Amino acid sequence: MAAPEGPCGGRAGEEPGRDAAGLSGTRGRWRRWPRDRAAAAMFRCGEEVVSGESEEESNGVNLMEFSDEILLHILSYVPCTDLVLNVRRTCRKLAMLCLDKSLTHTVLLQKDYKVNKDKVKQLMRDIGKEIYQLNMAGCYWLPSSTIDHVTRCKNLVKLNLCGCHVTSLRLSKMLSTLQHLRSLAIDVNPGFDASQLSSECKATLSRVSELKQTLYTPSYGVVPCCTSLEKLLLYFEILDRSREGFMLSGQLMVGESNVPHYQNLRVFYARLAPGYVNQEVVRLYLAVLSDRTPENLHAFLISAPGSFAETGATKNLLDSMARNVRLDALQLPKAWINGSGLLQHLKFNNPFYFSFSRCTLSGGHLIQRVINGGKDLKSLTSLNLSGCVHCLAPESLFRKAEDDIDSSILESLVVSCCNLRHLNLSAAHHHSSESIGNHLCQLLSRLKHLLSLALPVCSITDVAANVEKPPTASNFVPQTFGRKVRIGIQTYPRNLADQANQKIESSVFWALMGSLRFLETLEIIGSSFSSAMPRNEPAIRNSLPPCVRAQSVGDSEVAAISQLTYLQSLTLAQLPSILTGSGLVNIGLQCQHLRTLSLANLGMMGKVVYMSALMDMLKHCKCLRDLRLEQPYFCAGAQFFQALSHCSSLQRLCIVSRSGTLQSDAVMSFMANCLEVIMCHMFMGESLTVCKNLQQSIVRSFQADRPALNVVIFPLLHEDLTEVIRDVPMRHLDEITLFKSRVAEEPPNLWW
Repeated sequence: MAAPEGPCGGRAGEEPGRDAAGLSGTRGRWRRWPRDRAAAAMFRCGEEVVSGESEEESNGVNLMEFSDEILLHILSYVPCTDLVLNVRRTCRKLAMLCLDKSLTHTVLLQKDYKVNKDKVKQLMRDIGKEIYQLNMAGCYWLPSSTIDHVTRCKNLVKLNLCGCHVTSLRLSKMLSTLQHLRSLAIDVNPGFDASQLSSECKATLSRVSELKQTLYTPSYGVVPCCTSLEKLLLYFEILDRSREGFMLSGQLMVGESNVPHYQNLRVFYARLAPGYVNQEVVRLYLAVLSDRTPENLHAFLISAPGSFAETGATKNLLDSMARNVRLDALQLPKAWINGSGLLQHLKFNNPFYFSFSRCTLSGGHLIQRVINGGKDLKSLTSLNLSGCVHCLAPESLFRKAEDDIDSSILESLVVSCCNLRHLNLSAAHHHSSESIGNHLCQLLSRLKHLLSLALPVCSITDVAANVEKPPTASNFVPQTFGRKVRIGIQTYPRNLADQANQKIESSVFWALMGSLRFLETLEIIGSSFSSAMPRNEPAIRNSLPPCVRAQSVGDSEVAAISQLTYLQSLTLAQLPSILTGSGLVNIGLQCQHLRTLSLANLGMMGKVVYMSALMDMLKHCKCLRDLRLEQPYFCAGAQFFQALSHCSSLQRLCIVSRSGTLQSDAVMSFMANCLEVIMCHMFMGESLTVCKNLQQSIVRSFQADRPALNVVIFPLLHEDLTEVIRDVPMRHLDEITLFKSRVAEEPPNLWW
């Protein structure tokens, strides 16, 4: 497998690397290059050509001497707005290359946080007719009038406007001119009125085959107009109460005359946020499916938190699916699977995605009904078993959640699904026995194609190694709450040589990390961990204690992660035996591709024992873009923000800390030094007055230069926290502010 091409950055707006298998025929793993450095190189290159400076005088290579093919490849990593509005003005050759169809065919603005209305207007004016795919997802800072300029893109085939402000009238005007559109993603907000859509708009929608619709109000949206749908993605974000406190009801949709057309549907996906109304509305969408199941349906996925009871209509739908279709991807609410023989009757073709999250699926059922007794499932690339506490045990009737797993079940899974690239085993106690060669980590090391992995902390404990573990410097520190730590004295090894002496060569987790050299996403989460800031609910004041076996996972295990040279995203939560955080320094030094870091409840809960190591780590994280910290009593002071200022690529910061404190001057200085930061969320223990004053100061000082700036600073335990959360842009809320396991959360390439 090829290694990533650069340490950080990438094609403008692209997501982290993903595999080719999935619900769309898009290209394979995406690679990343430093977009800012690429842009800077092109600017320098242009300056050299204009000034006529010779190669000998510049003591460097003149990029203009490269072939057009190489230059086009380099330019593909520069944001399209920079190409069209800046780079092409540097010299004649770049002016020609920047308008090449390979660069203007697809325009990605979804994470171009510096783009504004004027830039979009100029971009559409210059290359609008050349754009076939336009992604503006999550551009919440652009005014709704910006959408009017999309009408210049007459040849658009794919358009993503999720997170943008679009009214029904504006949508109608825009879609009326886009006769070639086949893929559309939009939000449906309160006030949406399908009767305002013109006949020309409905004609365009009738040709759309892919629709992604995020609902913030009970409605069918534009689904009834899309008579040729093959792929339908629905995200239900409807709150049970309006801002005025009135209860909402999905029955408001009953009066709508039109119904969805599903006869050509191949992919149906629905993701529900917590709340009764969301469940009520999705049942209305499913009612049509239960009458007649599409013959070509090959992916049926419903992600619903909590309890989502099965009804007669849904049971009829599942029975019809069992009789008439063969699936390649499946995800159902746990209540629809638990205690039923559904899996025994469903037929699968070449499955690539399964999610049985939170189901009481036993290992016996997993092997017999899903893997079909060890059937070759090389097509399966993504498997989500998070919260399946009995999935690695033969039966669940008399088994305790803390009992050892049956290694033969996991071995059958690994052998049958040898091409797995995304595997989630979090939120469960998966304890291995002392049998040699049968540890969970040893078996998972056979999955050489893994790109993302989520494990519970207790699953990586090496029982035999714990008995034979030689004493290290950190072992001599008593794990008592009252232990005093001398401020300013480093309590971890200062170089890799010292840390290497502490490695336990026989540790199964060290061996696992060594065998998964190309892993890009890793989550190690305590089996009983829950974030202090759940969605749509007050903050949690008390947390459940960690698993006993998790007490054996400490700094040396964290240091093992530093072997993952190409790691891009790391989550560590509820590791109670972290004493110094020395392993974090190793990760900062070795994992130079790291872009996303989430740390929660490490070490003792009464103090932040790893602060010194964290600050040392941050000094090496030059490519870090997203940082989330959740830790009681966290002090966001001058030293922390000074260390964080070394993260020159940082864009989003979220700190959640019960009884935590902050220094307003340090925050302001940090925001002034880190020019790329566009999101600052802090939920601390400070007073409401302190939080509001700081938030207003940041917005007043930096909003003009950073159009996408989103600042939320609020007391964590305040009763109005849920009202504040509802105003956070969905992109930030879903990707960083709210804690959750993201491995195998959705099928690969669910949307382009």
